[in-house]
Amino acid sequence: MSQQTAPRGGVLWALLITSVAGFMAALDNLVVTTALPSIREDLGGALHDLEWTVSAYTLTFAVLLMTGAALGDRFGRRRLFVIGLVIFTGASAAAALAPGIDFLIAARAVQGVGAAVMTPLTLTLLTAAVPAEKRGMAYGIWGAVNGLAVASGPLIGGTLTEHISWQWIFWLNVPLGLALIPLARLRLKESHGADTPLDIRGTVLASGGLFGIVYGLVRGPVDGWNGATVLTALITGTVLLGAFIGHGIRARNPMLPMRLFRSRAFAGINAAGLMMFLGMFGSIFLLSQYMQGVLGYSPTEAGLRMLPWTAMPMVIAPIAGILSDRVGGRPIVAAGLFLQAAGLGYLAFAATADASYASQLPGLILGGFGMALYFAPSSALVMSSVAVSEQGIASGANNALREVGGALGIAIMSSVFTAQGGYESAQTFVDGLRPALVVGAAVVALAAAAALAIPRSRPAQAAPGAPAASGEPVLETAGR
Repeated sequence: MSQQTAPRGGVLWALLITSVAGFMAALDNLVVTTALPSIREDLGGALHDLEWTVSAYTLTFAVLLMTGAALGDRFGRRRLFVIGLVIFTGASAAAALAPGIDFLIAARAVQGVGAAVMTPLTLTLLTAAVPAEKRGMAYGIWGAVNGLAVASGPLIGGTLTEHISWQWIFWLNVPLGLALIPLARLRLKESHGADTPLDIRGTVLASGGLFGIVYGLVRGPVDGWNGATVLTALITGTVLLGAFIGHGIRARNPMLPMRLFRSRAFAGINAAGLMMFLGMFGSIFLLSQYMQGVLGYSPTEAGLRMLPWTAMPMVIAPIAGILSDRVGGRPIVAAGLFLQAAGLGYLAFAATADASYASQLPGLILGGFGMALYFAPSSALVMSSVAVSEQGIASGANNALREVGGALGIAIMSSVFTAQGGYESAQTFVDGLRPALVVGAAVVALAAAAALAIPRSRPAQAAPGAPAASGEPVLETAGR
């Protein structure tokens, strides 16, 4: 049971601090995409090195998210949130000062550690600060800011790279982090969850398994899929993840209790999140390079032309959060995912070596609208699918699985791209891009199907003598 120990918080401060922190962490997932050509020119490195500048962050982020949530529950959520901010801010400065590609990859990995500690705590700290009846709107704003960060990463990265330098995509975090650290300490309430032991074995199994699979996927196109290193990495990663699942079933206090997946709601929204991020991250990674390398746009121009995709979350996600309070999140999330799948499919069809912007616009609009519908209701579905005492680990698990999807998406779709095309010419790039986007669209469509497997929900209503309504959808017990 959570315990509030510092009556210094406020709804607006909690919303501001957690949203900005979430924005920083989400932004760094894809902020480097439009800067990749400049980074490669300045620091050198092959395609697989560029992939690791993104994947090193998403991997450590994904693997340690649940550990970050558990540390917050045990030692204090505000305290660990501040520690995560310090690590993230320091690693951002190190990335900006990187003298070579290997140093940059290492700094990105440490950034992911800091983000993994603070990110799952943003939602639990926000939930503790906001009255139950207003959480739908709060989740909507939080989701809008996070969605905007993910989608606007290419624009922000491109603008800073073109007009200042690529280092400023990391320097940007430093003043924000330095401002948030004292604000979090002074304005957020401290709270604790269950004092459960840390799951070191689970962390090691998950870390090793995910690293092996992503490493194998990244190296496969370079070393050959039959190479001993690639096969060893893929097989070892699969075995370790299998052991992690078994550990989650048998262990007394695992980092990811597999019993949570007995709930169709929890299983469905997490499967949808993993596949949605797989399709989205891989697509943005390639589309940002397509707009610059094939269509000839500058980094800023490429980011601006993605605005129909990037602006939608800010406008639509708060509305989606309010609607989810009234009709439930399931239909909104599913509709958003189907729209995003349609947008990616259209972009695959429209991609040519000399495509006009007008021909791509419908796909960008569909994708952005769909992504905006997904973010806010998905957060409410996650938090309402588990007991209050397990919301911290549920938030960490959901974020972890989405980040796993992002890392896998970049690796898988880059492998498809390399198998079918390459960087030799504009046409060979398109030859690789189109099937990769088809794969992304198909995976996001599967995510929509997973969302439809979530039980229907209705707005919570307090019966006479019952606790006040939570403001979150109440899942029907049938089918759980």
